[in-house]
Amino acid sequence: MNEKEFIDLQVCLVEPSSTQQHIIRKFLLDLGISNITLIESGKDLLAILKQSSPDLIISSMYLPDMTGADLVHEIRNDSDSYDMAFLLISSETNLNYLDPIRQAGAIAILPKPFTSKDLDVALSATLDYLNPQQVELEHLDIDDINVLVVDDSLTSLKYICKILNDIGIEQITQATNGQQAFELISEHLFDLIVTDFNMPEMDGLQLTNSIRSESSQQSIPILMLTSEQNESRLAAVKKAGVSAILDKPFEPASIRKLIAQLLN
Repeated sequence: MNEKEFIDLQVCLVEPSSTQQHIIRKFLLDLGISNITLIESGKDLLAILKQSSPDLIISSMYLPDMTGADLVHEIRNDSDSYDMAFLLISSETNLNYLDPIRQAGAIAILPKPFTSKDLDVALSATLDYLNPQQVELEHLDIDDINVLVVDDSLTSLKYICKILNDIGIEQITQATNGQQAFELISEHLFDLIVTDFNMPEMDGLQLTNSIRSESSQQSIPILMLTSEQNESRLAAVKKAGVSAILDKPFEPASIRKLIAQLLN
């Protein structure tokens, strides 16, 4: 990505370590970003957000007063800051700690140490998030597309619907588990199902199996957005007939491309 496209990005970097601040700031400067506000705590960031609106918040996982997961949920629960892009940079590998951030709608989760290329990809995804493009369909009118989104995390559900709205899909029905989704499928026609994997009552695998074997819409495209890392469980989903799988966190360009492929 050309650094000229990054130059206007306004970034808040929330990192208590002065050494890490220096390292990340240098990476950002090398990519052409100079509008960088350095912050040491979540509380300080939330105070700043009441007065300004950065394009991107980059945060560490462990802050003096909260975790990165706490911070992104605070941001997503505030209507004024909800739309801001969030990037986590952390050496944390425990999925139990990372999953809430995946569900809340991060642009990316980068490891420590990360490369300039890693950051470049995350910043490119940020630009795409801030300036969304409508999905291009060959034989369908985007205004007529009817999508069912299934996720037991209300935060994740809201974020996915926002991304779909941004790429031009307005007709969206929501469900918070597979059982509720399957009942909706028996009552309404949909062009696409976007579902999570791990859900109560009926998970994504059970939902896929039920759609493919029992519903009147057996051939409907099913896109699974999931933070599931277990390869055998993901293999079972593929075998059940899911059309595509996309990891959380996902890039807006990736979901736009997949939806275009599935609907075209």
